[in-house]
Amino acid sequence: MHAKSQHLFDDATRITAGDSRWQGRTSPDYWAFVGPFGGFTAATILRALMEHPQVAGDPLAVTVNYCAPIAEGAFDLDLRLVKANRSSQHWYVELSQEGREPATLATAVFAERRPSWSQAQVTMPEAQPFEKIRRYPDVAASWTRQYDFRFVEGLVDMAAGVELQQPGSAFSKLWIGDRVPRKIDALSLLAMSDAFFARIFHVKGEIVPIGTVSLTTHFHADAEDLSREDITHVLGVADAKIFHKSYGDQNGELWSPSGRLLATTTQMTYFKA
Repeated sequence: MHAKSQHLFDDATRITAGDSRWQGRTSPDYWAFVGPFGGFTAATILRALMEHPQVAGDPLAVTVNYCAPIAEGAFDLDLRLVKANRSSQHWYVELSQEGREPATLATAVFAERRPSWSQAQVTMPEAQPFEKIRRYPDVAASWTRQYDFRFVEGLVDMAAGVELQQPGSAFSKLWIGDRVPRKIDALSLLAMSDAFFARIFHVKGEIVPIGTVSLTTHFHADAEDLSREDITHVLGVADAKIFHKSYGDQNGELWSPSGRLLATTTQMTYFKA
């Protein structure tokens, strides 16, 4: 049995090492409507990779495809190093339960990031400071209660449950942090990249059945960069371009309060409306 760590996120995403097959467990604290919060699943997979003895470098890109529901309880992670060279590694992960077909498939690229010429083509969106914005109230899903959401723009009233007469904007801008503050690292960045409320909730003004099908997150800061930032919350912006024949897209950015772009993310979601 593992001793409790100081933060719930680390306890929930804890994994047990094996040879090629590692094990994790779902957490009631990071549960969505019919299964685990997708960001929790992605972060647990990334933790297993980051703790693998063969891993080298920092996460550069992670793609997670959610193939089937994950039931409450233990799950297995089959980790495979597919290709490695001097500067990067390519990993493949299958998540399954009780020997059944995989419920989640993931790929990840790790890279040794070396000093180079740098230039940012985008600047951080303007936003009121985190401390000056009221925290968003709790909603039904337990995973949302583990986060501190503070909307700068694009607030959605998830409790109203009344469909808008005209489609609303899919854009939102908000500060995101762990409810119990935790220093931002690659694991929390990946989880937070899936923490935006579904874009269709904003557009329709009501909660409809949805599920993430595929999530890709690109990291623009390594462990040294994140340690230097020394932050516990990020500014997130998210938007969508189209909802069509039961699927919709989402794109997002995660910024440090100092104005550094830490991660970008895209995803496709299924919806029933």
